[in-house]
Amino acid sequence: MKLPVKLYEDVDSWKTVNFLYSSALKEVNTKLEILNDEFQHVHQYNPIEHIKSRLKTPESIVKKLRKSGYEISIENMVTHVNDIAGIRVICSFVSDIYTIADMIGKQNDIKVLSVKDYIQNPKGNGYRSFHMLVSIPIFLSDSMVDTKVEIQIRTIAMDFWASLEHKIYYKFEGKAPEYIRTDLKECSKIVSMLDAKMLSLNEAIKKLPVDGAENGFEQKSAAAVNSYKAAGDTYEEPADGCREDVESYMGFE
Repeated sequence: MKLPVKLYEDVDSWKTVNFLYSSALKEVNTKLEILNDEFQHVHQYNPIEHIKSRLKTPESIVKKLRKSGYEISIENMVTHVNDIAGIRVICSFVSDIYTIADMIGKQNDIKVLSVKDYIQNPKGNGYRSFHMLVSIPIFLSDSMVDTKVEIQIRTIAMDFWASLEHKIYYKFEGKAPEYIRTDLKECSKIVSMLDAKMLSLNEAIKKLPVDGAENGFEQKSAAAVNSYKAAGDTYEEPADGCREDVESYMGFE
């Protein structure tokens, strides 16, 4: 991000930079919401469950600059700290992640600076997510400033794991006991298997015929159960009284 020199000389330079990053978050948030709405309109499906956004605190920025050996300055901040503005997109399925990443990359005014696929190549601790560093133009009254935003795209299960890992990291200041690190990595593998199984189940459900026959629920539920059993899982019949709720939810009223 290149800021006009006059902004660096301004005593309110931090406020100006903060304003730019805040504006960038609004721009990207709006784009994602529109893309999600369009996907619903065209495909009757929302790939995005929800969106979280945040601005890195000044304390966190300073800590990151010092850790990387950079002098504390506005210029170093906008040059070397790429996640000052961060957006996290939460999806139901792994396939949604790549759909969203592709839609973002096709936006004419968004420039993709880098991509890190931690789903195909998880971090050593088991972390999985898809990261995109992008820049988006912010138009001011007398200038335009390209501003960086880090976008993290992950499933609900990945987000749950990452949230727990984050808490453990800070609780032990990055030095968690070996057995905890080992268990956490094993949990990451379980999360990956869960995501794969849920995606497979969702694909099986989408292939089921949709009709208005009275036995529609029986046909669809039986096929889903058979698919589930074929995957090697145990299946328990729903408790009495659940059937009506499920039928209503699936549109068989």
